[in-house]
Amino acid sequence: MLLEDKVAVIHGGGGSVGAAAAQVFAREGARVFLAGRSLPRLEAAASSIRAGGGSVEIAVVDAMDQDAVDRHVDAVARAHGGIDVALNAVGFDHVQGLAIGDTSLADYLHPVTGYLQTNFVTAKAAARHMTAQGGGVILTISTPGARLTGRGLIGNAAQSAGLEGFSRALAGELGPAGVRVVCVRPNALLDAVGTSYTGEMFGRIAALTATPRADWLAGLAGNTLLDRLPLLDEVAEYLAFAASDRARSMTGVVANLTAGMIVD
Repeated sequence: MLLEDKVAVIHGGGGSVGAAAAQVFAREGARVFLAGRSLPRLEAAASSIRAGGGSVEIAVVDAMDQDAVDRHVDAVARAHGGIDVALNAVGFDHVQGLAIGDTSLADYLHPVTGYLQTNFVTAKAAARHMTAQGGGVILTISTPGARLTGRGLIGNAAQSAGLEGFSRALAGELGPAGVRVVCVRPNALLDAVGTSYTGEMFGRIAALTATPRADWLAGLAGNTLLDRLPLLDEVAEYLAFAASDRARSMTGVVANLTAGMIVD
């Protein structure tokens, strides 16, 4: 198995991407530790893993709070001998689709400070253990906004570009200690729309042009080379591969899972 006996901590473990990744990590033999703010969502994700015979524990943790994250990560490391994989899959609603003149400073900064703060907090907590043990993998998740241009993207673009820059810099810092950092850049995930904040957010963007959400998503898919949007399990499978020893020479990379919306 790809991740046999690996200790994997997933922040945002009750969300769509976090839960999907947890399912694959557990299937591949990892001991999974889900952290998030919603106990019901964490319990639902854990229940699915347990039904398949996987190893999982959950904890209510605010991934914006350094002390809370440190306590949880330290406890996992003490109990299980270290941290092998740390994935930040935290996501939250934010403003997209508006021109700069209609966007407040607070709405612009909300995703920038939010996503960069949570990824700093969780990476810092994991890096202490990984550098001490001489290895580990930190996984981050970006969006196509890092490479796109146009109206309504300024907050998302700044957040995503910043996170990708953070991931590259962190890879350079931690590489000599044997720690890899991989950033994954998927597109809108079609099968996450009904279970994540993206459903409401995409609905608001579509409404700006009086377009039904389904039609708006179809248009988004039409802008990809594969004429479709990626799916949760595709992203989860890639995350498991990136976390595994089969990808042990991969670090400082931004993996393009946009289905061809962006061509590197």
